[in-house]
Amino acid sequence: MIAHLKGRLDATGIDHAVIDVGGVGYLVGCSSRTLAALGPVGEAATLHCEMLVGEDFLRLVGFAGAAERDWFRLLTGVQGVGARVALAILSALDPTEIARAVAAQDKATVARANGVGPKLAERIVRELKDKVGGVALGPAAAAQIAPVGAAADAASALLNLGFRPAEAASAVAAAEEELGPGATLDALVRLALRKAAR
Repeated sequence: MIAHLKGRLDATGIDHAVIDVGGVGYLVGCSSRTLAALGPVGEAATLHCEMLVGEDFLRLVGFAGAAERDWFRLLTGVQGVGARVALAILSALDPTEIARAVAAQDKATVARANGVGPKLAERIVRELKDKVGGVALGPAAAAQIAPVGAAADAASALLNLGFRPAEAASAVAAAEEELGPGATLDALVRLALRKAAR
């Protein structure tokens, strides 16, 4: 199993990169976000990897960060989501956006990716709903999606009022987006309650 590659970026294509490691060029499938994060050809590059093995193929898929790799694993665990569709989703949405979409059961956001129709988007958010969090993603990725400050307190207040975690997270995220990052706890809770009641 190849966990990561560290070498020199030899070439890039529309959906792949070639990483030269000690004179051996590894062809690695990548999302457009990962390709953008790699930097210029000829420079040092590091990719987290997932090796896909089939009856008649052996393929490497690379990611700029561990959170993106973890989401790739989760996405490809959903029936009907292969490597190509998972990379299309990761090209359209970063790991935090996917986590928020799944927590909020926002299939429209997931359906923005090429090759993802409404039915598949609904299946993705439904099947991954219970997997969003520290156990499924690891502590680093969970920290990226966990609300901080007033948003965390507002989410906690909604949980204490009996809202489910996904409902609370979704309502607080919507309220914070509308009010901005400097919103007070009181304002966040009031608006989140109105959003959740809709």
